[in-house]
Amino acid sequence: MDTSPEASSLAQGLRIVRLVVDREKAGKQLVGVTQLAAELDMDQSRVSRLAQELCDLGLLERRERGPFRVGSRFFSLAATLNAGWIADAGLELEALVASTGLRARVSVREGYRVILLMASGNDSQAGSFVQPGMVTPAWCTGSGRALLWDHRRRGFEALLSEVNFVGVGGPGAPHSSAEAWELMVRDKPRGYVVAVEEFEHGISEVALPIRDRQGNILASLSVLGSRPELDSRTEEVSELLAGAAARLGSAGPAPEQ
Repeated sequence: MDTSPEASSLAQGLRIVRLVVDREKAGKQLVGVTQLAAELDMDQSRVSRLAQELCDLGLLERRERGPFRVGSRFFSLAATLNAGWIADAGLELEALVASTGLRARVSVREGYRVILLMASGNDSQAGSFVQPGMVTPAWCTGSGRALLWDHRRRGFEALLSEVNFVGVGGPGAPHSSAEAWELMVRDKPRGYVVAVEEFEHGISEVALPIRDRQGNILASLSVLGSRPELDSRTEEVSELLAGAAARLGSAGPAPEQ
């Protein structure tokens, strides 16, 4: 066993990252240095130093001496460690941009939250808040409902049972699990999700799932643009998304024999 100071610092740093990730995934209150030190039974000054190093690396982030949260570098690093389809996702996103002139994203789900895994270059430039790790609601985004595509009504409503719909999203956002389910039912026959001003004013989104070779949903693929840019092109865009999603899904591991 490596007992060098470097190995010890690495192990302790990973414990800090793991705790922050687990709390954020579970929707628990984020914590600062004092709480991290207490939960990990570590010296507070050491936690402070390691946490700052992790922030410098982009694995964690902290604003104005507030609590720690997962940094953008953590998600981009996690993406590079995934084999198969994710290695091709960046190229597919930029191909969608070239074909449509719009923005494109790959997202994954954690409970009723959607986590942005990768965004096209023009999407990242559109606003500083658009970066890997950005969290949005599943019920009022096209990417989120695409990730819930296979849910039946009972499971869908159970997932959203603790959601506070008040004040979340844009003018087109559903205000209950029942309204969100009605949107799912509406979109099923055409085979893709359309979200019009559900999360952002003036923005439409078209999305569908990325499936592995066994048919399981891996992620969602979406294109976003202003309503004048996208609303009259949803079918065209959905066909481009379907092709990209099929290629990404086929790049995953083959089913077990």
